[in-house]
Amino acid sequence: MDLEKYLARIGFRGPAEPSLELLRSVHTCHLMSVPFEDLTVHSGGRVQLKLPLLYDKIVNHRRGGFCFENNGLFSWLLTKLGFQVTVLSGQVKNSFTGYYGPPFDHLILLVELEGRRWLCDVGFGVPGFSVPLSLDTEDPQEQGHRVYRISKDMGIHFLEWQKEENRGVAGDWHEIYKFTLDPRCLEDFAEMCQYHQSSPSSIFFCKSLCTVLRPGGRLTYIGHRLIATTFPSEERGHVVETVTDLKDEEIPGVLAEKFGIVLHSPLIAKDEKITPPPVIY
Repeated sequence: MDLEKYLARIGFRGPAEPSLELLRSVHTCHLMSVPFEDLTVHSGGRVQLKLPLLYDKIVNHRRGGFCFENNGLFSWLLTKLGFQVTVLSGQVKNSFTGYYGPPFDHLILLVELEGRRWLCDVGFGVPGFSVPLSLDTEDPQEQGHRVYRISKDMGIHFLEWQKEENRGVAGDWHEIYKFTLDPRCLEDFAEMCQYHQSSPSSIFFCKSLCTVLRPGGRLTYIGHRLIATTFPSEERGHVVETVTDLKDEEIPGVLAEKFGIVLHSPLIAKDEKITPPPVIY
């Protein structure tokens, strides 16, 4: 596990002394270089939460992963760079039930730097944020065409966002996930990692997917579709999506050309309906 090789993998060049500028830079570089993907699940493999395995996959084999992998390995990178990092447990709000998932549903990171606290997350996909968010304010935090905020109630933090078409509308906030600041470790997420690889209530089991941030937009593969998303700009005030249908035999080439991913086992493309989970939490 080599620090310089990891930095080269995410395309980072520059001084590596702990600073807010460095934290923001490596966070964005990671999102624009390492895909958020679950292709291991759909090509005959299983994800194991061991740092050397995650490093080998993401750095040596130039793959991506879901939150446990991307944020798990990113925490190692930040620690090696000299940052004070705490692993946190998040619970994602389910779009079907309107309820939150169980504890350890999502792995996120807290970085403390010069007396300030920052939320980092390079393992969420859409509508994830591109640079760390401040945990020391409940005010809106604007990032390009999106606005986020972190509210707090009884020791629980809530990450929320405003959809592009409703930016600036009072009260129109949508919850993404909630979390506490209780310290966790990578091993705590092992059970939920297996759940997301085997449950018909998990998007990662039901859909083969891969997505990566691009300048001015995002590129996403799901099942038999390739979706190019262009973010709003001064000239165009809305999101534009271009969808291309793919045949089975076209998918490996698209993954290699568009995402830099070469699988060593056949991919079974999947885009099944997600079964709403029972409402427990």
